[in-house]
Amino acid sequence: MKTKIIPNKNGHQLNGLSIDDIGDDHLFTGLDTPMKANAFEMSNDEKKQRISILFSEIMDVLGLDLTDDSLKGTPDRVAKMYVEESFSGLDPENKPKVALFDNKYQYNQMLVEKNITFYSNCEHHFVPIIGKAHIAYKSSGKVIGLSKLNRIVQYYAKRPQVQERLTNQIANELKTVLETEDVAVIIDAKHLCVSSRGVKDDTSTTVTTYYGGIFNTPEKINEIQNYINN
Repeated sequence: MKTKIIPNKNGHQLNGLSIDDIGDDHLFTGLDTPMKANAFEMSNDEKKQRISILFSEIMDVLGLDLTDDSLKGTPDRVAKMYVEESFSGLDPENKPKVALFDNKYQYNQMLVEKNITFYSNCEHHFVPIIGKAHIAYKSSGKVIGLSKLNRIVQYYAKRPQVQERLTNQIANELKTVLETEDVAVIIDAKHLCVSSRGVKDDTSTTVTTYYGGIFNTPEKINEIQNYINN
């Protein structure tokens, strides 16, 4: 089989390395999810139509009988799931609308919301990442509704992801909407690309963290961990 060569951003071969040499390393990834400039020229209906056709081709190549009652609706179901659910976070129209409120209770200690369950997808194999996010922040004088914290997590999770990027995207969004650097994000997740294929390790999880502002001290990190673990 011919080995696919990975070009760098200038279109040149990357140090003579092939995709087989590179494996799962995180190439060309940054804080922003990699998107084409014309990503939103197609309507969602058009995207679903195209995905359905292309997924039908994948199923056909695999040898599946698309005339079978159980399978014939699968391409449409997958297309709808991709656009409206699994990858809905790619569409900026779905970004949560966040309103700030005065901190009338004068609560000036950290607020921690833990065990926010999320489902994402690994961008390397398009299989699920299942995890929990824990968020802490200290009010700058304004607060947001608790459910908005969950919605921010879900928005950035609903796209092909790398856990490190997901952690930083959530943290940066919280800093922006809360108007403070005093934000912490901890994510503990299981990657099915590890547990269901490849090494097939079903016991390991991955933890990533972001500690900003007042939370970036050993004392505050320990305090947050105590809240999460109790």
